[in-house]
Amino acid sequence: MGLRLSLKPYERLIINGAAIRNGDRPVSFLIENQCKFLRESEIMHERDADTDGKKLCVTLQVMYLIDDPTETIGLFYAQAREMMLSEPSHAPYLLKIQREVDAGQYYKAIKMGRELIAHECDLLGRFTSRASVAG
Repeated sequence: MGLRLSLKPYERLIINGAAIRNGDRPVSFLIENQCKFLRESEIMHERDADTDGKKLCVTLQVMYLIDDPTETIGLFYAQAREMMLSEPSHAPYLLKIQREVDAGQYYKAIKMGRELIAHECDLLGRFTSRASVAG
């Protein structure tokens, strides 16, 4: 039993580190073996990583896509430690991510990273609204 993927026109996909872009028509195909892939909607580009949470998610993506994530795991722990020191409310999200990383479930860790980004955006929104009220 394979996994059927459908791509929209010009949609991107990464399969085992290869960047693929669809042509001008929708396409559907079947992946028949185990592989690592990320759809365009799941990819966080390094140029867009303008917060600590987004940078951590880029690290998680690299961890997921490479064959030996040992060094990247070390980077993840350093980033997570810095985030917890700067904002303790990140701790529950980082703990969920850490559990998935420790279990080798890197794709699930990426999903948990999106929850962290949402929390981070919420905090930034509150900070911005307080700053505009005070100003």
